[in-house]
Amino acid sequence: MIKFLNLTKQKPYTIFFEKYQQALKAKQKNIEAISVASFNSKKKEIDTRFVNLKHIEDDKFIFFTNYESSKAKDFNSHSQIAVAIFWSSINFQIRMKAKIKKTSQKYNREYFRNRAQNKNALSISSNQSQKIASYDNVKEKYNYSKKNHNLSICPSYWGGYSFKPYEIEFWTGNDSRINERNLYTYKNGLWVQSILEP
Repeated sequence: MIKFLNLTKQKPYTIFFEKYQQALKAKQKNIEAISVASFNSKKKEIDTRFVNLKHIEDDKFIFFTNYESSKAKDFNSHSQIAVAIFWSSINFQIRMKAKIKKTSQKYNREYFRNRAQNKNALSISSNQSQKIASYDNVKEKYNYSKKNHNLSICPSYWGGYSFKPYEIEFWTGNDSRINERNLYTYKNGLWVQSILEP
């Protein structure tokens, strides 16, 4: 589930919310899953992964991760990202381009304190993306964390990222393949709509 907090009334966001409600009603699985593509300017490599979108607050999309992970290194190297969401239950795709940045430590601490403790135990115990001898080691570290750490205290290496899109495209699939594409581009403080060919 995605939490909407003081959502802006700007048109691309109201469309997002409307389609989210439709997909939720259609029992869309993993509705919060979004694909985030990044570029590492040092390695000259593009990478992508799915993350769970937790909040849309005003006009910002927010998810949480380990600040020492591979994706965090990409974001530090190059702040521009591309995002894709597909809700198969309503045959609807959303594509976005945005700049990404960390959320504040205060924001991270408050969110972490209210999360489920089993999730916090994993966030504390995992050196995300680092190589490890075996999966058993992962479980051992997790169990140790559950027993020996204060699971309400957010570690410095964990927190949120927010991004505010400057481009949002809504794609509506059609059985005839005459798909509908609406592009919204943020220019001079306004969202400008364009219709794209399929």
